[in-house]
Amino acid sequence: MKQIKVLGSGCRNCEITANVIAQAAREAGTEVVIEKVTDIVEIMSYGVMSTPGVVVDGRLVHAGGIPAPELVRTWVRESVSE
Repeated sequence: MKQIKVLGSGCRNCEITANVIAQAAREAGTEVVIEKVTDIVEIMSYGVMSTPGVVVDGRLVHAGGIPAPELVRTWVRESVSE
């Protein structure tokens, strides 16, 4: 199971990002835990200056804007193969 963090203030783009991740996981039949992180200190600890950011298993994989669904699917597929 992958641990995925969506970093941001809780804005609309952050919500959309979390929903895109959840949908991709459902379609792949993969279990993920999605945590929404709004604490600015924690967000900055990942070096994120533009949100939303996405952290998969402790590794920053995206920052700034809603990630493309194709990109999210690669994160989910990687979670299946590990």
